[in-house]
Amino acid sequence: MIVVRDTEILKGKRLVATIGFFDGVHLGHCFLIHELKQVAEAAGLPSAVITFPEHPRAVLHSDYQPKLLNSFEEKLKHLDSTGIDYCIVLDFTLALSRLSAKEFIMSVLANQLQVGTLLIGYDHRFGHNREDGFEQYVAYGEACGIRVVKASQYSEGEAAVSSSEIRRLLTECKVEEAARLLGYPYQLKGRIVSGYKVGRKLGFPTANIQVDEPFKIIPGIGVYAVRVYLNGLRYKGMLYIGNRPTLDNGDNITLEVNILNFSGDIYNNEITVQFINHVRGDIKFNSLDELIAQLGRDRETVDKILTH
Repeated sequence: MIVVRDTEILKGKRLVATIGFFDGVHLGHCFLIHELKQVAEAAGLPSAVITFPEHPRAVLHSDYQPKLLNSFEEKLKHLDSTGIDYCIVLDFTLALSRLSAKEFIMSVLANQLQVGTLLIGYDHRFGHNREDGFEQYVAYGEACGIRVVKASQYSEGEAAVSSSEIRRLLTECKVEEAARLLGYPYQLKGRIVSGYKVGRKLGFPTANIQVDEPFKIIPGIGVYAVRVYLNGLRYKGMLYIGNRPTLDNGDNITLEVNILNFSGDIYNNEITVQFINHVRGDIKFNSLDELIAQLGRDRETVDKILTH
């Protein structure tokens, strides 16, 4: 996949393209992109996904804080895995947001990006205030030589696959269901920072994680079985998200992982955790002994889950 930021390199080409933010690059997105590749192959043209490095609403509203499934780098990696030819990175600006669908199709897609065929997601709308619909897109396309095609609808079982549905599942701790709709385990990447070292005193030393992408969704509070990637190696991990109610930690939410069968100083290292299973919710125990006993049981559970 060639990542295109300077559209001058597209001069003289003709593309079959689709457009969207593609947060998560989930099964629904992959279904659309598979159809895109089929249309491109039939036309004998390269396939292209047009996307944005920042969430459009964050550009339009400075106080808007998006809840993301992917960092931009992660999104590019997942798009690359689909086998498309080009990923066109289009900066979403206020000027771009003010273009009508007609203006966007004619000035941007046709003249700037060399799109010959545009595959539109079955429920996707664009242009200023999203005033127009598919029939208008077809007419605007015909006026400037772009064939506009409506994509098929994709659903997984009874529920439609969407980024918003996956976000809901993650906030409800349903990481297994989220992974099924994503097509891969949800993950967080960050740096290990110094914590209160309480876990070490309890016999379960933890690495506190400061997530790199501030807008990525943090799954719901609780204990999780996670795969840990650290210094090129993979480990089993027991991850906790919460405010340590037994220790009266206040409202301060922490994200810390106990790496099974590991010891060593890893502060300031990069770490990635993949969420495999939600083990339990947060519990306030009557004593530290009760907490330690439960952590022991949790660790056994995590070990079994990650062994299979």
